[in-house]
Amino acid sequence: VGCDRSKNLVDICGEKHFQAFVCDALSVPMRSGSCDACISIAVIHHFSTAERRLATIRELARLLRPGGMALIYVWAMEQEYRNQKSKYLKEKNGSKGKEKEINTGTTQTLLTDQVPGSSSQDSACSDQIINDLKDEGCDAKPVGADSRLPVHTNRTSFQSQDLLVPWHLKGGTKRKEETVDTVLAPADSKESQELSPVFHRYYHVFCEGELEAVCRSLDCVRVQKSYYDQGNWCVILEKL
Repeated sequence: VGCDRSKNLVDICGEKHFQAFVCDALSVPMRSGSCDACISIAVIHHFSTAERRLATIRELARLLRPGGMALIYVWAMEQEYRNQKSKYLKEKNGSKGKEKEINTGTTQTLLTDQVPGSSSQDSACSDQIINDLKDEGCDAKPVGADSRLPVHTNRTSFQSQDLLVPWHLKGGTKRKEETVDTVLAPADSKESQELSPVFHRYYHVFCEGELEAVCRSLDCVRVQKSYYDQGNWCVILEKL
């Protein structure tokens, strides 16, 4: 059984006769302890606070029966690890999917998009996890409510843990003189005179040890394995 925030993607699953429904990863409408296994791929790095990232993993654990297993993948800050470049850095021709990232030309471009303010509970949770990471040698820093997020340059190493990655629909091209907020459709297309929006997706890329530290802060799971895989940090959890 699959679930996703996007209704369009869930509709595609339905057309292929797969079981899927729309939901929020912070509140999955399924009975506690009803799953033998859960998989979360490229989801948790889209949550903008440490408290929400922890809550998402807690919700994943809630779904598992005792002895059940969970696999989690998140994007890694370290795209070059042990002298090996990730697949992301090696693929310079862009994504083959229905959406494609744009090379903005500069990693230092700033937008006024702000991360939602955090409550005192969020701050306490963030401080505890950050302190744990510092003990393990990670220099993770939370993004404040008044901080501006850098826009990532496609197929380059990350310069910040909290950033925006530009995406646009396949088929659009970007001219050098344009801003990152619009793209122009190809000249030979029917939409050649229409501007298409560039979607800036929020990411929190995890540094080494960070995902494992968040998981270990939960008493209901045990980290069975933690590893690096092609630009991702991954953990396998067991429900206690």
